[in-house]
Amino acid sequence: MRLCDVSLMTIRIIFISKGIKFWASVLGFFEVSIWLIAISQVMNNLDNPIYAIAYALGFATGNYLGTVLEEKIAIGTNLVRVITNKEAQPLVDYLNKEGFGVTSIDAKGSKGPVKIIYSVVRRKDLKKIIDIVNEFNPNAFYSIEEVRGVNKGIFPAQNVNFEFRNRFTRKGK
Repeated sequence: MRLCDVSLMTIRIIFISKGIKFWASVLGFFEVSIWLIAISQVMNNLDNPIYAIAYALGFATGNYLGTVLEEKIAIGTNLVRVITNKEAQPLVDYLNKEGFGVTSIDAKGSKGPVKIIYSVVRRKDLKKIIDIVNEFNPNAFYSIEEVRGVNKGIFPAQNVNFEFRNRFTRKGK
């Protein structure tokens, strides 16, 4: 039971941090319901250490499972910032061809001119864009930041039903 309620807790906390209030509340209801049953079993069997050990193992495993599940759902948006001193136009063109919105600017780094490339991407697409960057320039510096909200933008087409996606994100963003 702890495996379930802690996994739900992990996902609920992530939903709260992303502003997904309704689903965080729904998960909270089930989380606390399961926890009450689990803790009552432990309290009714204090003379049996197996219950306490199972409770602790369920908690530890639930934390792990919750983070694995959250990685699989990959809700959210990230800003990828790439800084390269190589010619960046082929990378920019390829990212555009793959459906990513890209903004590039010329800048000056500590060792001379560089190109800075910005792209706001869905977390589900993060690995793909990093693989593309590494293919074009394995020595490029990049950083990734979580973005709380996005207005408009260009994103690769998704295979997920848009109505289903809207239920888990604020205003379909």
